[in-house]
Amino acid sequence: MLYKNLLFTTFFLLLFTSCEQKDKTKLTIATAANMQFAMHELTKEFTKETGVVCESITSSSGKLTAQIKEGAPYDVFVSADMKFPNKLFQTGFTTQKPKIYAYGKLVIWTMNSQLKPDFESFKIKHIKHIAMPNPKTAPYGTAAEEVLKKKNLYDKIQTKLVFGESVAQTNQFIVSYAAEIGFTAKSVVLAKNMKDKGNWKEVDENLYTPIAQGVVVLKNRNIHKNEALQFQYFLFSVKGKEILNKFGYSVSN
Repeated sequence: MLYKNLLFTTFFLLLFTSCEQKDKTKLTIATAANMQFAMHELTKEFTKETGVVCESITSSSGKLTAQIKEGAPYDVFVSADMKFPNKLFQTGFTTQKPKIYAYGKLVIWTMNSQLKPDFESFKIKHIKHIAMPNPKTAPYGTAAEEVLKKKNLYDKIQTKLVFGESVAQTNQFIVSYAAEIGFTAKSVVLAKNMKDKGNWKEVDENLYTPIAQGVVVLKNRNIHKNEALQFQYFLFSVKGKEILNKFGYSVSN
């Protein structure tokens, strides 16, 4: 009899634990690579305020868009531009139109202490590799390409260019010295574990189209729709804007 009671008790404990785990919401946020470090702080604060646990999947905006179209189980898409979220909205993958949560900034970054992070350095003969995100998949790459063309440098240095799939991969090229210099997001060089690495300089914003970054709630997993909307609202809250500002983004008041 005692053995039977123990079996029943164990069964109900396991059932209760299982139900509790199933009920615990975990948001999956598809995150553009430039937002990698800011997102860590944003989700940490959001979880503290709401109790909703978040998992961030980081890649280029283009690659994340392709994954969403293939049915990836993401709840929210935090993009590096408005083009990709708008495409998803137009093809029925989102619950609403995307909203601009911030404007990104482009910088030139180098680990070489003897090298100035400027356009003149691109032309130095012994500089063999200049890193930038791929314009086809990463909005910061589109901005970098626009800058180089406006400065009449693109054709002159084209053979030196090495393309990262995303801002994150471009960062790896620069930090590992695989590229002597390159373009990245300002949010990267301001991150706690990056701000003391190398030298950087912000690119004149008049040289590229403003990098308007969009957020949108996705239909792929409607089970977390309310929590996903909560996270979207958090991005526009005083605390959310404060964190985005800290990482060098411009936000509307």
